[in-house]
This record gives sequence, C-alpha cells and structure tokens, in this order.
Amino acid sequence: MIKDDKILVFGGHGQLGQCINRISRERQLASVVFLDEKDGNILDINCLRGLFENERPAFVINCAAYTAVDKAEDEVVLCEKINKEGAANLAGFCTEFDATLIHVSTDFVFEGNLPKILNEEDVTNPINVYGKTKLEGEQEIIRLLDAHYILRTSWLYSEYAGNFVKTMRKLGSERDELSVIVDQVGTPTYAIDLAKTILDIIAQDTENYGTYHFSNEGVTSWYDFAKGIFEISGIEVKLNPIPGSAYPTKARRPAYSVMDKSKIKNTFKLSIPYWRDSLVKCIEKLNQQ
Repeated sequence: MIKDDKILVFGGHGQLGQCINRISRERQLASVVFLDEKDGNILDINCLRGLFENERPAFVINCAAYTAVDKAEDEVVLCEKINKEGAANLAGFCTEFDATLIHVSTDFVFEGNLPKILNEEDVTNPINVYGKTKLEGEQEIIRLLDAHYILRTSWLYSEYAGNFVKTMRKLGSERDELSVIVDQVGTPTYAIDLAKTILDIIAQDTENYGTYHFSNEGVTSWYDFAKGIFEISGIEVKLNPIPGSAYPTKARRPAYSVMDKSKIKNTFKLSIPYWRDSLVKCIEKLNQQ
C-alpha cells in the first residue's frame, strides 16, 4: 500500500467503521473516506458509480450489512438485498475500477453443531436468514472479483455503537440478577483488533487474496463472557447460566462456532490477543467515557 492510496469504507459510521476510523487517525492515514448509508448506499448503483469515478479507490472496505439476526427472519428480502446484492455491487465496481475489496463476513455461515474448531475450508451450512445471506454475499464476491479478502468474524464489541458488552454493563448497573445463555460457545472479538488487522492487510499489500477467519483467541460462552464483563467492570450482579432453550429467539444460533485463525496469522504474520485481554482494554476505554 502507498500511504496516499484512497480507501473507501462503506458502513463507515457503524461499530467497525468507527473503529477503523480511530485506528486510521492513530496511524495518520489521510486518504480514508468513511461513508454512511446516505453517502455510500451499496444498493444505489448510480451513487456507487459516482463514488468510484470520483474517488478512484485502491481499496474498499465493506462494513455495511444487515445484522439484525432475529429481525432478518421477517425481513428476508431486505436482508438479502443488503448482504448479497450490496456485496455483489461493490465487487462489480471493484472489478471495473481495479480496486481490492476487504469484506467483513460472519461465523454464522456455519451450522455450528459440532465441537470442532472451524477453518476456512470447512463446509458452510447457515441455519438462519442472516447467515444464509452473508454466505451468498461471499459467493457473489468470489464469483465477480479476484482481488478480495473475506474476513469472517464473531461476537463483535467495542466502545462504539450497541453491543453485548455495553448492554451487559447497562443491565448490570440496573438489576440485581441476570440470566445469560451458557450453551452457545464462540469467541468475542474486539472490533478495534479487527480494524487493526484490516489496515495491516492493506498495508502489507501482498495479494494473498481469499477467505480468512479472525476473532480474538480463546473460547467462551455468552455466560462466561458476561461474567468477565462484570468482573472487569467491578459490577456486582447475580448471574444465572441458562440453556438457549430457556431463551428462545426467532433465529437459530450456532451452538459452537470457534474459528481457526492459523491461516490469517501465518499469512500476515499477525499476533492475535486473547479475548479477555482485549476486553480489559475496551472496558478501560468505556470507563473513561
């Protein structure tokens, strides 16, 4: 990457977009444009053409997605438009304008029914609309564009936007007792760590295109994640572990979706922090707000 290469970030005002913005400023990257839904609508072909013609980006980061997992079960068409068609639109313009696409996907492309660490070659089999449409978006990108990185991640949280960490801290300060699911297992991902990785990949400019898994290191349940949040935050609350069956949701979730990060670590020589270490950093930032 040349320092002045133009980078367009779609979904630039969402959680991950704000994290990329912070790391970009810390690294003094001047040529990064953060687009919200109005300025960078991935479903508006005319809008996209104007952006690509005017900005001539070397890299495009797609953080734009339909992520309301339960709501997606009722809004199938809209979810598919954003997660599949939107991804295809960006891939098409990246092909036309010779840009590299970094696309953020999800562990929800897997069924997650076996206690097995998932690598990039494992069979996908999504069990909800959100996962299905995100997988279709991946497939469109692979079909349309060689110069792509698809980064599957899980359980994103940060100081920005709404997420599990901020919700638990709020509920823990309001209530004496909470119940959290104990039989869904995965790995939390600090969105700042993912933002750094995305910008590291761009900086290396190695053309090792393909699909990669990225989350923090380690394995935990939602219950243990919540327990860690309260311990680190110094919030005293009685926490009850419950099975997922006691908290039914419209969309099914993978029971076990722990991803193997060997490929991304070896390819880009990355060191990935342990989930609890990153959680400490996030909570320190939240406490400063």
